[in-house]
Amino acid sequence: MKNYFDIKDKVAVVTGASSGLGWQIAQAYASQGAKLALFARREERLIENVKEIEEKFGTEVMYAVTDVGDYDSITASVQKVMDAYGRIDILVNAAGMGNNKMVVDQSNEEWARHIHIDLTGVYYMCKAVGEIMIEQEYGKIINIGSIHSRVIFPGGGISAYSSAKGAVMNLTKNLAVEWAKYNITVNAIGPAVFETELTVDSIEMDGFMDLIAAYCPAGRLGKPGELDGLAIYLASDASSFCTGQLICVDGGWTAI
Repeated sequence: MKNYFDIKDKVAVVTGASSGLGWQIAQAYASQGAKLALFARREERLIENVKEIEEKFGTEVMYAVTDVGDYDSITASVQKVMDAYGRIDILVNAAGMGNNKMVVDQSNEEWARHIHIDLTGVYYMCKAVGEIMIEQEYGKIINIGSIHSRVIFPGGGISAYSSAKGAVMNLTKNLAVEWAKYNITVNAIGPAVFETELTVDSIEMDGFMDLIAAYCPAGRLGKPGELDGLAIYLASDASSFCTGQLICVDGGWTAI
């Protein structure tokens, strides 16, 4: 049988790969035989994750300690990947941060930091890796947006996060248009709430699960693995005519 979503031996860079959605997607790619480069700031977690992938999946994997808010850090890490593998086929931008503050309680420094990591960090990674993909005339870029690229929680409190994720959606569209001629697709995934290190504090807040029950038709959080199929599709040649899209994985949240 033909594997329409074949990514075996493709080289995939995944940011935010120390935990959360980045780590989940990295494991999904490893399970399909892709060669992995894990980017994050926490070296001890990266070392653990590299060991787990090697033991569990037996695929090639490396890591690079990377701050997506620092372009020099990114270019140094990208060069390590090129030295090791000679190309980059797939980029997943999953690094990010979160906060839950109303505008009047949020410092200007907190706002700026959030925009820098969740938006500028995505731009930096796309720029650094995009230059390589343009030379190759091939590439698959998957940005992690959010349902909050489109909609807002009742009561607010996510102005920086939702502003950055909304901009990631439009950055995705812009790059898709600019780079289509180079055989590069650029898409975004818009998850609803999945339990990760970034979301656990929100999930534990009083009334949060009542909000999920009211606004998510599926009535629950996303489960580990429920992004994997889409992430593999967007990384494979099956998605060669799909570009510039934000595809939500949200239990029907944005259908309301």
